Amino acid sequence: MQQTIQYIRTELEGIYPESEILGFTKLIFDQVLGFSYTQMILAKTRMLEQEDVKKIKTIVSRLKNHEPIQYILGATEFYGLQLELEPGVLIPRPETEELVQWVCQTQLPKQARVLDIGTGSGCIALAIKNEIPDAEVWAVDKSEKAMELAAKNAKKNNLQLRFKQADILNWQEEQWPQFDVVLSNPPYVRESEKAQMQANVLEHEPEMALFVSDAEPLLFYYAIARFAQSKLKNGGLLFFEINESFGEEMVGLVKSLGFSSVELRRDLENKNRMLRCRK
Repeated sequence: MQQTIQYIRTELEGIYPESEILGFTKLIFDQVLGFSYTQMILAKTRMLEQEDVKKIKTIVSRLKNHEPIQYILGATEFYGLQLELEPGVLIPRPETEELVQWVCQTQLPKQARVLDIGTGSGCIALAIKNEIPDAEVWAVDKSEKAMELAAKNAKKNNLQLRFKQADILNWQEEQWPQFDVVLSNPPYVRESEKAQMQANVLEHEPEMALFVSDAEPLLFYYAIARFAQSKLKNGGLLFFEINESFGEEMVGLVKSLGFSSVELRRDLENKNRMLRCRK
């Protein structure tokens, strides 16, 4: 066990920060052996089966190629839920949990109808349904692959969602009910920001879910806000996760479309990352 822990550290040293390597080690031992971190420490003299060593070496090899650990293990945790994950679907981020928390701490109608646009793995929709069981939560995505994975995660967590495959840029072509809450974490990273991003994101995560052109950085926000103008009930709420560089522009956008009570909120890293407004 101790030799395997050292092997992981040595192989990944210089590629990832020490804290991240420790995180990988915990996840690997949990996945391969079902060991918690405490059990891992207590059993450090235990001999591992060759089959387990082989699995660990395969995982480490993929990590050295900058493949995200969530794709390698096929799973991730989000807001207390265990979710399956696969390449082609965006990996949920910690800051998105802060958006979910804001929604769940907001006073909503008892049986609120909530729409999550660009649901991906279903993480936002499922977390809200788990926290607000009486809500009717809709999950929408353009990607068929994402829809299938979100449905699988709903079944895995025994949560009921309403699913709809649709392109929100062409929302007028679909039939929609009225909603109490619309929220979205749409693509918002500009093409020019790619140079600042890590290789594991650029090489493995879906571009469609991440990037927008520099010419139209607020493309999805404008479309979703126009949708919310039409499909939010009077007094309904619109929530966004946003690009930290466009806080003031986002405030201006939703105000220009008639939304009120506009609030920007900073995330734990003190970046303008969320916005809420009212129809």
